[in-house]
Amino acid sequence: MSSIVFILGYNYDSNYYLIDDNILVDTGAGHNKDYLFSKLRQNGVEPENIEMVVNTHCHFDHIGGNHFFPNAKIAIHRLDAISIKNKDTLGTSLNVFDIEGNCRVDIELEEGDKIADFEVIHTPGHTKGGICLWDGENLISGDTIFAGGGVGRMDIGGSYTDMKNSVEKLMKLDVKNIYPGHGPIVERNGKEHIKMSYSYL
Repeated sequence: MSSIVFILGYNYDSNYYLIDDNILVDTGAGHNKDYLFSKLRQNGVEPENIEMVVNTHCHFDHIGGNHFFPNAKIAIHRLDAISIKNKDTLGTSLNVFDIEGNCRVDIELEEGDKIADFEVIHTPGHTKGGICLWDGENLISGDTIFAGGGVGRMDIGGSYTDMKNSVEKLMKLDVKNIYPGHGPIVERNGKEHIKMSYSYL
């Protein structure tokens, strides 16, 4: 099973997750390069050795640091790739597209695609192309669900119906640990937190 290193987001940044020392899930808002790079190096990884960046969705606080990794392939669901390529301002504020490299997409992901030991699960609701990554035990959930039964906001290009359907889909998984886009991780009883999220909806 792939290794997962949790790096807590700083300030506006989303959380970051390092998979197998060469894949980074989300890059924050792009304002805290020194912090992110120092955390990578603390885990024995040089930033230039990151081979792939996976964005869980297209919001600025998850894609703003993509340009920090020019050697990496940028992967995001094809529906959110459209938003990035069009430089949509919907939810992607703070002028992240003013920086060369933040509107680059190399791999357009689909449901069922594989990234290391993880499967891509399309979970729209927060955005049209939101994804989670699932390895049979661990769920990297982006802004779909959070610890304590929270869900991502649905008022900026999102959909309540899509979010409810996505969380219902996740309820069918035997999730042990949840690695969300913001806030603390969930260890051991992830399935209960997903049920709480569904109850909230």
